[in-house]
Amino acid sequence: MANVVVVGGGAAGLVAAWRAASLGHRVRLLEANGRLGVKLRISGGGKCNLTHDGPPRSLLAAFSREQGRFLRPSLHAFDNQAVLQLLRREGVETYSRENGRVFPLDRPGSAAAVVEAFETLVARAGVQVQTGARVLGLEGQAPWLTAVRLEQERLVADVFILATGGASYPETGTRGEVLGWLQALGVPIRPWFPALAPIPLQRPRPAWEGVALRGGELRLTAGLEGRRLAAFAGDLVFTRVGLSGPAVLELSQATERARREGAAWLSYATLLEPPEAVDAALQAEQRSNPHLRAATWLGRHLPERLVEPLLQEAGLSPTGALKDLPRDARRTLVALVTALPLGAPQAVSLARGEVAAGGVDLAAVDPRTLVLRGWENLRVCGELLDLDGPVGGYNLQAAFSTGYAAGSL
Repeated sequence: MANVVVVGGGAAGLVAAWRAASLGHRVRLLEANGRLGVKLRISGGGKCNLTHDGPPRSLLAAFSREQGRFLRPSLHAFDNQAVLQLLRREGVETYSRENGRVFPLDRPGSAAAVVEAFETLVARAGVQVQTGARVLGLEGQAPWLTAVRLEQERLVADVFILATGGASYPETGTRGEVLGWLQALGVPIRPWFPALAPIPLQRPRPAWEGVALRGGELRLTAGLEGRRLAAFAGDLVFTRVGLSGPAVLELSQATERARREGAAWLSYATLLEPPEAVDAALQAEQRSNPHLRAATWLGRHLPERLVEPLLQEAGLSPTGALKDLPRDARRTLVALVTALPLGAPQAVSLARGEVAAGGVDLAAVDPRTLVLRGWENLRVCGELLDLDGPVGGYNLQAAFSTGYAAGSL
């Protein structure tokens, strides 16, 4: 029987503590906040997208090749069905949406119910929970961590499991400082980087706040006329300062990298056909329905709230008919639906991301045990690892799976 200290009471830490205690170890769980699972409670707007449906191979395929290879052992040991079965035994029923995202049944406080289930599990397993316990530093040198320092005490243990999260949403306690402490101990790390975050624009459209573009593709290019760098099919929504929504979150990391490298430009295609094909279709419409207003045609493809402002910006009359459109004006209309200019981004905030890219270098961690290579009693799991999957429950599943592996002593 080992004395185990788990640092961090989020998704990974709760599972790690429960797993270690259920195997007979004496476990102390430290959480800096006044209660456990703070970030879990707000995930998915309080609805908590727990995981993604489907077999393990489909979950692994959502991550980069390196990350998927690293996750394979822990995911197979504790996959999405194991998570759901565990919660079901605690009275938390779930359902899958058409897009594969899995949520607790819709009811007030559904995310809180998930946290309460894990709280019950750790309590039943005999975990000693200590909230308001912020770790201030790590003591030791490879191959042995000797203690963690808190404000009022110094804790020694046989095994330490770090599950402190990333650097996004610092108000939930994930400030990312542990990564620097590990680097000082010689652990290879990759600096934190924004991921799954809203994108502010240099020229925001506050009047368009709340308007959504759906069913198209968000595109990132190296400047207005530059080569395409990335694209993602999905929806977006205008905010007061820029853009949010699934497609935006997915491209936020690539957008910030492009911005730092000197050139980034965003556009949205509501029609995915080549501009030439859309132009040909519009010319056919001119011939068959010459009195159709240009605004009516544009409103078929873009939200009504945007039609008049976009036509005015393009110097086109909102009341003009298709028959009166010269070639250049017609091509302008085509461009609005095949590459609506959204503009250049401002810096993407690390703090506002659903996750943070970066963390402990995966090459420095045994993927089966989550033990840091070169250390005998130090394990890391969850978002502290350099793992960042897409929106859809993948990152929470990675936290659950790596927490389970780290707690399997």
